[in-house]
This record gives sequence, structure tokens and C-alpha cells, in this order.
Amino acid sequence: MAKQPKQNKTAAGTDVNHVKQQNQQAAQGNSQYGAEFAQQTDAQHVIEQNQKSQAKKK
Repeated sequence: MAKQPKQNKTAAGTDVNHVKQQNQQAAQGNSQYGAEFAQQTDAQHVIEQNQKSQAKKK
């Protein structure tokens, strides 16, 4: 039987409170990562790459 995770930690050792805090920041648009990557990502390019990848799978 698996060990019970410590309070506020998942079985993998992830801090649940830290993840909740990050999720709240992301929902409010205060994430330090989201805006940075959004500025560097060309959405149309990603869509095209995904379509090419899907076409190769078929």
C-alpha cells in the first residue's frame, strides 16, 4: 500500500499550496511566466506546426 502523502504535499512531493498560489496568479494575469511566453509565441506558427504534425500521423 502506498504511503499517505504529507499534509499539503502530493505523493510526488509537490507543494499543493504553492500550486494553488500559482494558479491564482495565472488566473489574475499576474504570472511571471505567462506574459513572457505569450510575447514570444507566434500562435499562427504553432497552429501550422500542429496541423503538419497531425497530417504526418495519418
